[in-house]
Amino acid sequence: MLNVGVFMSGMAVLRTQKPESVFASAFLFPVAAVYAALILPWSMLVLLWQIPAPPGLYSVYAHAHELLAGYALLVIAGYLLGKVKRRQIYVLLMGWVAARITFLCWPGSLAAVLSTLFAVCLVGYWVVPRFAKSAKKWRNKVVAPLLMFLLALLVVVSFSQWVGRTVLVELLLGLCLLMFFMGGRVLAPAVAGYLIRQQIPMPHRVQPSIEGAVIVLLLLALLCYPLPWTWSSSVAGALLIAAGVLSGVRIFRWQLWRCGERLDLLLLALGYSWLALGMLTLGVALIGCEGLTTAAIHCITVGALGTLSAAIMSRTHLMRRTRDPNGSVIAHWGVGLISLAAGLRLIVALVSVPSNGWLLLAALFWSAGFLCLLAMFAQPMKARENKV
Repeated sequence: MLNVGVFMSGMAVLRTQKPESVFASAFLFPVAAVYAALILPWSMLVLLWQIPAPPGLYSVYAHAHELLAGYALLVIAGYLLGKVKRRQIYVLLMGWVAARITFLCWPGSLAAVLSTLFAVCLVGYWVVPRFAKSAKKWRNKVVAPLLMFLLALLVVVSFSQWVGRTVLVELLLGLCLLMFFMGGRVLAPAVAGYLIRQQIPMPHRVQPSIEGAVIVLLLLALLCYPLPWTWSSSVAGALLIAAGVLSGVRIFRWQLWRCGERLDLLLLALGYSWLALGMLTLGVALIGCEGLTTAAIHCITVGALGTLSAAIMSRTHLMRRTRDPNGSVIAHWGVGLISLAAGLRLIVALVSVPSNGWLLLAALFWSAGFLCLLAMFAQPMKARENKV
């Protein structure tokens, strides 16, 4: 009878015990890095030399789609989900994998659309309410509707027949706004904390006036660009140029030249600088310099998204594992190689040179950068003293 009682009490404990919560980033970031290291170089080889690949990779559209709907979706989910139940992560990954397989094998099919919708709805259901409930200031309240807008566009771009310049530019503008807000909220306190410990005054931290102005400018550009009038694109371009200039001013006021010993902060700022340059370049392209469109797209995607997301992934991982975000040389190499890939891609877009070799080299740098991040994720690390 005693054994039965012990067994029954043990079962009662198991029934009442809550499932373990884990950081989503610990699972999603490595998967995102693997996918980025493989799929984008593969799609580049397909475009350059028509090597064997699934049907979904044989277009420039697919190249961009997998960077945004494949890689970027996982990074956003990993960063914003925080701690969740393991089963939630497994369900999300299954939906994401299904979306990747169906898009690559049957692009534009109902299966591709439905699986993308499933993955996107999961991310939205778990992430958006957190920002909607917790936001107090108007600048923070922008995040929830922005995430809903971006997630909705990721579903729209799974309908290949619906994708055109307007949808892609709107997706880029929304991505710029999200990276501007999230990147600034990571970089500003990190730089401020370092300078304060060095007893260096830093009067300009979040810079709410500039942050608010850029948010308004980007929101207006988002609203203005799709309008049917001939001047709407030029107005959106002018708004983007103003947003890029103000972003540059914000970066300058962070006094990053005083952070020479913190390569992690400088690389994070490099990604943010790519974003400012991308907004400027896209603005000029929308005003009338169509030749800059490709350069602008790669400044925002490869430069800003690639560099900034890699820097944030490495910082998040190192903070949780070692409390020292500057403690991994291989992570620095990874972020640097991704930024170098963006630089090479920008040169190809701006200069009339034989491009195939340069494009291949940029793809190799990109892939090597994410492989460096994977090596960082795999390194066994011991907790160190807090150096943030």
